[in-house]
Amino acid sequence: MSEYSWPWENYQDRAATARAAWTETVRALPIGTRITGEVVGRQPFGVFLAIDGQPEALGLARVTAMPRCLGLPAVGQRVTGEVVWHADHNHQVGVTLATWAHHEDLLPAFADRIGQVVNGRVTKTVPIGTFVRIAHCVEGLILRAELPDALAGDTEQSVHEGREISVRILAVDLERRRISLSAKACSY
Repeated sequence: MSEYSWPWENYQDRAATARAAWTETVRALPIGTRITGEVVGRQPFGVFLAIDGQPEALGLARVTAMPRCLGLPAVGQRVTGEVVWHADHNHQVGVTLATWAHHEDLLPAFADRIGQVVNGRVTKTVPIGTFVRIAHCVEGLILRAELPDALAGDTEQSVHEGREISVRILAVDLERRRISLSAKACSY
């Protein structure tokens, strides 16, 4: 089975049924309603849900509400959540999954640590720099200019996925959910 799938083989028939029952669905599932259901489809933008007790309703949990370190639940997985919106144009019920909503956001704690040196593990190297995980579910970016020569080249000392390194926290942008890091002035 592919990682991504649409809900139900007869999706067009189900969409027509959802459209016909839309007024009742919105009445039965107002914003704030707690739901349980089953994941019936996965796409890069989120997961589709069959909502218990509402066979005509199609729920959608979007990845924009998902913490970066978590993944999409698998097709067939049982989930709980809360209704957060209604999409009249495509007759979908927006849901925030409970596991996403109750996930502790550790990023704000790093706003008070600007200037501190912390240890982390390289998770990815890209043309503009290197991503480093400095805590569970918290990653920052070291721009290429912030890598010392000893780490920037193509040597045994260079950064590579899995390597532990020390980094200085330069900035924390809570609005854009980004941490800027430097590996300069850290011992290697």
